[in-house]
Amino acid sequence: MSNPVFSNSDVFGEPRRTAARRGARTGSTATAQPQYGQVAYGAGSAGTTGAQAADAASLDAMYQAPSATTADTKRLTYDDVVIKTGGLLALLVVVAAATWTMAPGIWPIGMVVGLVLGLVNAFKRNPSPVLIMLYTVAQGVFLGGISAYYESFYDGVVGQAVLATICTFGAALLLFRSGKVRVTPKFTRWLLIAMVGYLVFSLVNVVLIWTNVLDGWGMRGGTLGIVIGLFAVGLAAASLIVDFDSIKRGVEQGVPAKFAWSAAFGLLVTLIWLYLEFLRLLAIFQSGD
Repeated sequence: MSNPVFSNSDVFGEPRRTAARRGARTGSTATAQPQYGQVAYGAGSAGTTGAQAADAASLDAMYQAPSATTADTKRLTYDDVVIKTGGLLALLVVVAAATWTMAPGIWPIGMVVGLVLGLVNAFKRNPSPVLIMLYTVAQGVFLGGISAYYESFYDGVVGQAVLATICTFGAALLLFRSGKVRVTPKFTRWLLIAMVGYLVFSLVNVVLIWTNVLDGWGMRGGTLGIVIGLFAVGLAAASLIVDFDSIKRGVEQGVPAKFAWSAAFGLLVTLIWLYLEFLRLLAIFQSGD
């Protein structure tokens, strides 16, 4: 998997890896349990008598009752994910707008706090709604300030980046729903390798700029910078498709509804990454550097 929010999860991860992790935790303490339809030693006659004495009216009522829905069983649904994701995005936009208006200069604080909370949430076994919302607030501070900075140099770039992010999200979702893009082990391995390579390149570029070895956009300037920017946008879009597949797997496996927070958090992480890549790419286009 590409997104650590999903790849490190026992409920959203790939089936073989998920089973291996669960087996490693429970294998040493597992004990044999009676199979369905079998009776433990010494309880055979009691079990048979109890079954024969079951109230026929109660059994008939059970058969006539409507099937339990995912809401009744407290299982994850797509609606849960949509509601949680929409709520987090609304919170993100409100905080970003307030930061842009009142204190855009505090964006480095939001960046650092958001990074720490992002790592904490990504590796938590069970989701924490409070920590996820705090992460959203921190990222709102970061995005509000950095967006104001970009807008001051490149007029209209923020609106274009937002629109491009929305369009890319919609296109990725349509491609996934259509089945034209399938998430296979080979696809996820390629994506992971590409993302690690891009991360290393970005870190090297940042260090070279901070140490004044390179100026401007560093290795991301000019035609090469545009090509790299398009490549990064493609990686983020591919990551979205893998995120959709992870959520689909979680719904089909009937994971607990509380993991809608994890799914929403994972989508938010990828959307923020996608927006930042568009913001940088469009700024390079405008700068002509």
